[in-house]
Amino acid sequence: MAKLLRIHPDNPQPRQIAEVADALQDGAVVIYPTDTVYSFGCDLRKQKSIERIARLKRIKPEKADFSIIFDDLSRLSEFTRSVDNRTFKLLRRALPGPYTFILEASNAIPRYFKHNKKTIGIRIPSHNVPVTLVRALGFPIIASSVHDEDDEIQEYFTDPELIYERYKNDVDIVIDGGIGQLYASTVIDLTKGEPLVVREGIGGLEVL
Repeated sequence: MAKLLRIHPDNPQPRQIAEVADALQDGAVVIYPTDTVYSFGCDLRKQKSIERIARLKRIKPEKADFSIIFDDLSRLSEFTRSVDNRTFKLLRRALPGPYTFILEASNAIPRYFKHNKKTIGIRIPSHNVPVTLVRALGFPIIASSVHDEDDEIQEYFTDPELIYERYKNDVDIVIDGGIGQLYASTVIDLTKGEPLVVREGIGGLEVL
């Protein structure tokens, strides 16, 4: 059964963050808060954990289109192809924030996803829990919202205790960082030359 771990959303307790980071390093699947909806997550290096999340999302692992969370932009070049100055300035304007940016994936990405993934969604949430967690782990983590993308987000997906009741037998840790948002991130595709808004969510379009 999963552990329900309460972590302060603004000032995450180092001991609890270290506990989750250690679990991720051992292959745990967790549910954690972001600046939008709650998300499934695991260490990007743990293929079996990625497959577990795919099963929870009822999709085939080779079809998984999960995003990854960074703590800052310093490691971007490890996971994406080089970006021009205009794109980098846009990323710096918008992040941290409630945006997912789709970029061309580096050659490293297929190694983690075990299929020829040509693009990757990146996030740096404006939320201290996931950012601190990535920093403690020393590596990006998977981001995939707990709700079904085709379903309307209900209270069930915003309340960590209700999320715990639903997924306590499917994941290893549920982090209670308070009530989540009702809306997902704004998704912007930066692989087409001009920014293309794929989904308008919480993030405003004034950053473009």
